Amino acid sequence: MPLSGCLLRTHTVKPRAIYAGPLEAATTQQLIQRINSEAAKIKTLNATVDIAASTGGEKKGKVTEFQEIRGYVLLRRPADLRMIGLYPVVRNKAFDMVSNGDHFKLFIPVKNKFFIGSKNVTTPSKNALENLRPQHILDALLVKEIDPQNEIAYVEGGFEKVRDAKAKKDVDQPNYVLNVIAKQPDGSWALARKIYFSRVNLEPTKQVLYDKAGNVATIATYDNFKDHEGLNFPDIIQIDRPQEEYSIAVRSPATGRHPDRGPGQKECLGQCE
Repeated sequence: MPLSGCLLRTHTVKPRAIYAGPLEAATTQQLIQRINSEAAKIKTLNATVDIAASTGGEKKGKVTEFQEIRGYVLLRRPADLRMIGLYPVVRNKAFDMVSNGDHFKLFIPVKNKFFIGSKNVTTPSKNALENLRPQHILDALLVKEIDPQNEIAYVEGGFEKVRDAKAKKDVDQPNYVLNVIAKQPDGSWALARKIYFSRVNLEPTKQVLYDKAGNVATIATYDNFKDHEGLNFPDIIQIDRPQEEYSIAVRSPATGRHPDRGPGQKECLGQCE
């Protein structure tokens, strides 16, 4: 006690900047219902997009960014996906890739090469983009329904850093994190994904998907949601694959995207030019 004046030291702790605007509240079941109802609206998706890719990170010690190209995304649930990329200016086809969920086919006209492969990478390539699989894109584009028979979900509260436009500084904004535990083939249960919701509007802002070993496989972030005839869909989707160290950004151009919820859409998967 006599020595306490010499051994103690105090310092000022700055209060954390917290978002002061109105917030929405929701239960676990309400968040599950929100995800399932939005996912059920999408039967097919026909989108004109701008695609930007980059490779590299801490493992390589550098990041290489590729020129943004115009492309088309054609999707039919549950697992059909086609992506077409066009070279800038000349608009010649850079690649044409189609997948049924289990296998994919890729045509690169400029190299006159045609590839066929499975959804799993059996022999990793040093070229990060060669490890890209359509299933990675499909899993990130759509936030899939939560299956009550094979998945268990629970919610936890958290915070995310956002930019306060009025205060012109970063603040901590409360959010919800929906943890989805999935039943494995051997009967065990494991964390499959996490879905992050903004508490300003309860829109999903991020989805983190895990592999069988429990490592982060894909990080998908969603921004600039817009209403498309009753369907709420993001105009900006960022897909990061930290293990392979590549990223893909899919953005809607000004004349952008038309998600379709039913018949009347021209079916182009696997056959259209």
